[in-house]
Amino acid sequence: MTNGLKPLVDSLGFTSTNYTFFTAPSGPTSINNEDDAAESAKYCLPALKPILDSHDGFLIACYSHHPLVPILKSENPILNAGKPVTGIFEASVATSLQLIHPNEKFGIVSTGKVWEKTLEEAVEAFLGSSTSKSRFAGVETTGLNATELHDTPPEEVRKRMIQATKRLLKKGNVGAVCLGCAGMAGFDEMVRAAAIEELGKEKGERVRIVDGVVAGVAWLEGAIRANF
Repeated sequence: MTNGLKPLVDSLGFTSTNYTFFTAPSGPTSINNEDDAAESAKYCLPALKPILDSHDGFLIACYSHHPLVPILKSENPILNAGKPVTGIFEASVATSLQLIHPNEKFGIVSTGKVWEKTLEEAVEAFLGSSTSKSRFAGVETTGLNATELHDTPPEEVRKRMIQATKRLLKKGNVGAVCLGCAGMAGFDEMVRAAAIEELGKEKGERVRIVDGVVAGVAWLEGAIRANF
């Protein structure tokens, strides 16, 4: 999965920036719930501590309200230097809200069904308001976890992505769809195909597709250059 992100990040063209790609040294092979996320943070933090001083920003490439985001923000080399840290979940939600029309909503297409309730609660917590649903259409899932997205026959993955996207769009007035897993990098075309099938060519092509990795890297670039 990490290797799959490298060409995506390179395609953004931030040639003046050097990126380090980090994979958890151990822990869950796929983060399928909040317990897995907490467990992965335990394995990641000791391996990340030695490089906190030598990097200017950090992106947690797990689509969840991952505890590693606030944990890293509390580490002295990051806290004292004001280095930016974000997760792909947070980056995609913030980006979606800025892209859509005030009358539109954003939604998330994710992996296993457990994420439907978990991500809805995460959106509410991130936005700090129980009224966030006025801008949030909800979460629809494929039933495949992160590793299964790449182990399942491509035609089955495509079918499930299209079905989940259509269910989300049927909720009405959805202006942006977030790819709710780092393993969905490059799945834009499936979501676009579903939007055109469901809404027609004109409206379907207007739907914004937000990849959290792209949104996160772009935000970090801006935050570092602006020296917030």
